[in-house]
Amino acid sequence: MLNFGLLGAGLVLGIAALGSALGIGYAGMATIGAWKRCYAANKPAPQMLLAFVGAPLTQTFYGFILMGQLVAAATANPDNAWLYVGYGLAGGFGMAFSAIAQGRAGAAAADAQGETGKGFASYIGVLGIAETVALFVMVLTMTSL
Repeated sequence: MLNFGLLGAGLVLGIAALGSALGIGYAGMATIGAWKRCYAANKPAPQMLLAFVGAPLTQTFYGFILMGQLVAAATANPDNAWLYVGYGLAGGFGMAFSAIAQGRAGAAAADAQGETGKGFASYIGVLGIAETVALFVMVLTMTSL
C-alpha cells in the first residue's frame, strides 16, 4: 500500500508541472508575438514581459512542496493510500488549472503591455490572484494531511 500512497505524491508534482508548462506556453507565445510587433515597429522590446511568462512556473514548486508532505504522510500511514492518491490528484489539478489560467492572463497582459507600455502593476495583480488559488490548494491540502 505504501507504493500506492506514494503514487499520489508523484501525481501532484506531475500534474502541477503539466499545468505550469501549458501556462508558460500560452504566455510565452503571446510574449513572442508582442516582441515581434515591437521589432516590426522599430521599438525596443520590453524584457519585463518575461515576468508574465515565468509566473506559472511557481505552481510546479507548490506541487513539489506538497509532494514532500504526501511522501511523509504516506510513509507514516500507508493504510490511507487511496486518500493520498486523491490528495495528489485534487492538489495537482487545482495547481495545474491555476497555472493555466495564470498563463492565459499573462498572455493577455503581455499583449497589452507590449502594445501600450502601460499597466504592468495591474497585470501583475491579476496574475497574483490566479497564483493565490494554487497557494490555497497547497496550504489547505497540507493542513488536512
